[in-house]
Amino acid sequence: MSNTEQNSDPLLLPCLAPLTGVPHPPPLAFTAPWHYELHFPRDPRGPGVARVTLRAVLGAHGLDELIDRAELLACELATNSVRHTKGSASVRLQWLHPVLRVSVCDSCPDLPLVAGARPAPVGPHADGGRGLLILDALADRWGGRATHEGPWSGEGGKTIWFELRLNPPEPEPPALAA
Repeated sequence: MSNTEQNSDPLLLPCLAPLTGVPHPPPLAFTAPWHYELHFPRDPRGPGVARVTLRAVLGAHGLDELIDRAELLACELATNSVRHTKGSASVRLQWLHPVLRVSVCDSCPDLPLVAGARPAPVGPHADGGRGLLILDALADRWGGRATHEGPWSGEGGKTIWFELRLNPPEPEPPALAA
């Protein structure tokens, strides 16, 4: 391969910062662990900001298969934090291949239900109460815990988390011998 051919491959070229020209580090491998965290105030726009951020992060890391479920569940939990607590909240995305864990923390220490319990069904005309049912139906695993510290000036709070597992591609069937 000639030098010109080698340098024309965009994967081999260093990514340079536009203002300084300093090379960026290479992107993380798909299986490498990472986490992102977003803090937002008690504001009805917070869950939307969290949703857009989640989509951008998962898209940038090639986790398109998980975006829709993660977005729905994270937005549900973030909305509950904004509606039912008096303080700020945060959303944390953590990738430990092949599992994505999303945690939503807020300043209210009251857990929505006892650990291990299934959410109670709600009537068809109820105004709310479906969030944990949705979480239970779409998450591969989920749970919650009270916390005794966080970004809430020493107050207690809680973390509700869920995990989504990336499904490996189906193996190709073996070729039949002729």
